[in-house]
Amino acid sequence: MLRTERLDPHIFNLPVEKMRAGYYSDTYFNRAREILARDRHHQSVRMQVFQRSNSVLCGIDEAIAIIKLCAGRAVRGGAWEDGWHALEVRALHDGDEIAPFETVLTIEGDYELFAHLETCYLGVLSRRTRIATNAREIVSAANGKEVLFFPARFDHHQMQTGDGYAAYISGALGVSTDANAEWWGSRGMGTVPHALIAAYGGDTVLATEKFARYIDPGVHVIALVDFDNDCVTTSLAVARALRKRLWGVRLDTSNTLVDTSLWSQMGTFPPTGVVPQLVRNVRRALDGDGFEDVKIVVSGGFNPEKIRNFESEDVPVDAYAVGSAFFEGTGRFDFTADIVAIDRNGAWTECHKVGRPERPNPRLSLVT
Repeated sequence: MLRTERLDPHIFNLPVEKMRAGYYSDTYFNRAREILARDRHHQSVRMQVFQRSNSVLCGIDEAIAIIKLCAGRAVRGGAWEDGWHALEVRALHDGDEIAPFETVLTIEGDYELFAHLETCYLGVLSRRTRIATNAREIVSAANGKEVLFFPARFDHHQMQTGDGYAAYISGALGVSTDANAEWWGSRGMGTVPHALIAAYGGDTVLATEKFARYIDPGVHVIALVDFDNDCVTTSLAVARALRKRLWGVRLDTSNTLVDTSLWSQMGTFPPTGVVPQLVRNVRRALDGDGFEDVKIVVSGGFNPEKIRNFESEDVPVDAYAVGSAFFEGTGRFDFTADIVAIDRNGAWTECHKVGRPERPNPRLSLVT
């Protein structure tokens, strides 16, 4: 999902005072800023940011927010002199596909004003681009079917908002927490969890009925149907009890278990977990009982390879709920920033580490 409008910097709830102070910055950047300030060496530079993989860029609006709100210098009396208007920033957009070594961001201006921010803006670019790139691969593998972003439990809660946005710009529209959906104004979604079923004595039908009774009628009722390791029987029981109120069932069989419906079919395929044969058994049973409209959501160990296998076999899945695979992947997503030119007497002069020349990118747009 390509974005051309940038997010408001204040939506990120940045710890502005700490970022300005260099609290989150590598010490050598803080020391560089201190040296320049004490020496009154106001050198204008052009900083260039890139990474090394074919990726889906994300975190660029967050990086811009860091520069907008935190660039500047402390002045006498503890006041803060804003530095944003003394800089010229050009950048790509969140959701852009980028090539190895392609410049995604440039910053021009007095280096003292933004030297302390490099750690922060590179960090958000690396994190968000990893999630966005993995999400794009997962969404592509799903072949147009809905992908649900459900990895919140696998990482620190403070990562949820930005990670959810990174998945969203790559097409994963369903998320599990409100924090995941905050930046684009949506809400989290979810199914009837195993814990609620256990709280009602292991009765999936009763727990799903309670869900339907007490949760907003606009929320899809999706029953988790593997509690008893008998997805066919449980799916039919829930469908018969809830009828039109049931939107779908979710299959989440553990990779160490073989669902009851597969026992008589074993011998020609690996039977553990959520496998194509299990999905077909549930679909066949629901259709045979008149519940053709009940959707099937699958979860548990799904990654691009497993999703592609399901799609190649035309397994009747309506949505994939994916967890830790959003954090995985073999690509390198770390970003690097280099000064590539300095201003000498009003003219830009090439100045960079050997092997890191300036790479102008006509796709960059001026940030206002």
